[in-house]
Amino acid sequence: MLRRTTILATALLLATGGIAHAEPTTLRLPAPTGPHRLGTTMLHLVDHDRTDPWNGTARELMVTVFYPASTVRGYPVAPQLTPAAAEVFKGLDPVYLHPELPDEGVDWAATATHSHTGAPAQPVRRPVLLYSPGGADPRTIGTGLAEELASHGNVVVTIDHPGETSEVEFPGGRVRTIDIPGDPRTDPKLFRTMLDTRVADTRFVLDQLGELAAGRNPDAEARELPENLDRALDLRRIGSYGHSAGGATAAEAMHEDRRIDAAANMEGYLDYMPEEPGQDGELLSIAREGTDRPLLLLGTDGFRDERIERSWSAMLAHQQGCTHWRQLDNATHWVLTDYGSMAPQLQDAGLMSAEDRAKLVGAIDPAESVPAIRDHVRTFFARHLPR
Repeated sequence: MLRRTTILATALLLATGGIAHAEPTTLRLPAPTGPHRLGTTMLHLVDHDRTDPWNGTARELMVTVFYPASTVRGYPVAPQLTPAAAEVFKGLDPVYLHPELPDEGVDWAATATHSHTGAPAQPVRRPVLLYSPGGADPRTIGTGLAEELASHGNVVVTIDHPGETSEVEFPGGRVRTIDIPGDPRTDPKLFRTMLDTRVADTRFVLDQLGELAAGRNPDAEARELPENLDRALDLRRIGSYGHSAGGATAAEAMHEDRRIDAAANMEGYLDYMPEEPGQDGELLSIAREGTDRPLLLLGTDGFRDERIERSWSAMLAHQQGCTHWRQLDNATHWVLTDYGSMAPQLQDAGLMSAEDRAKLVGAIDPAESVPAIRDHVRTFFARHLPR
């Protein structure tokens, strides 16, 4: 038996070039805690009245809708990333955007959501929440929080901003990657264009949800929609939330659009890039003028720099609104995304060092961070978009 085992092991080593490779790690998203089972669908939305600033064509978006389902029996569970998007993600995000992530050893296409593709929606009007991701991050990296909010009785719409997002897959398998002409983190004009585009994207999605609620199909290919999805939207109760540049987008969109009743900014600066080094950047309109609607500022101790202090303090100085600043300690920027639960799994699998985990999300235990973030955002919208 020993000799046979040795022969088999030697054959395996020779077949794999001398290295016995382990199966790729599959990451898991934390389960939502609400009482509702979830359905999901994607929409391809095209704004023929607006030119995409990055490629000069009509502006087109991809969004994912999460909603309470009346049944999920017979409807497949959706993946977090489609196979085509996962293929681009693994070659782009760990190499250029988040070097803390492993560039091998993970099956990014294998992570499942807790939502069922095409399941019929409950025909109950529910608050609508719009999500904008951080700069370069895809909307899919906000899946865990979106599912949590939907499981507690909201319709959640996550939005990609093509051209500055690492990967966006459109119908037919077409994938668009980053084609923004420069780095908005260092180019003030580019940052303004990016933020203006994101706010316009958010407002356009709201327009298209109005079409959907009226019984029309806004999908560019007119693909079949889940049953009762049009009856699940209560556009009298709308919230926006986002991470990083998406947090700034959510806040500024609320300032510009009275349809949005409340916003949660998860660690987005509320100012523009300074025109010259050493200067302070101009405050965004919401921080400069204030708002009469509720705003949650949710941050971490590891990302609390001078721009956060200045722009968020300016927001708090206005007395006419209802702004709250909350903070997670022992944490940093991307803990507010799905990386908050994924990074510890990568460390446990030996694919990420403790140092890289700390850089990406902090040392906080996901058993603490995930419930805390969910509770902050869920209770904020429950309070300000009451049923």
